[in-house]
Amino acid sequence: MRRTQIYLDADQSEQLGRRARAGGVSRSTVIREAIASYLSSGDESDELAHFRAAIDAVGERPIDMPDGRSYVEAIRAADAVRDEALEARRERTKRRNPR
Repeated sequence: MRRTQIYLDADQSEQLGRRARAGGVSRSTVIREAIASYLSSGDESDELAHFRAAIDAVGERPIDMPDGRSYVEAIRAADAVRDEALEARRERTKRRNPR
């Protein structure tokens, strides 16, 4: 191993100490593990390539969506059912707790 010196602000140093104590390891171990995780997380260009591949895959398949009118009618029907259920609940509450 090679020795490397870093500077941390007070909050970082405190959090690092807490993390090390909680894990029962040294602060150096926490730093080495964090660096290893960071370095193994992949290149930013890899992430961009995966993102672009996902976008391309979505573009190859048509999305099965209802036409606008059917969609709006379904939403309105669901709203009507919800409104009826809320009104029924209000009526039950009023009967149980008359003022």
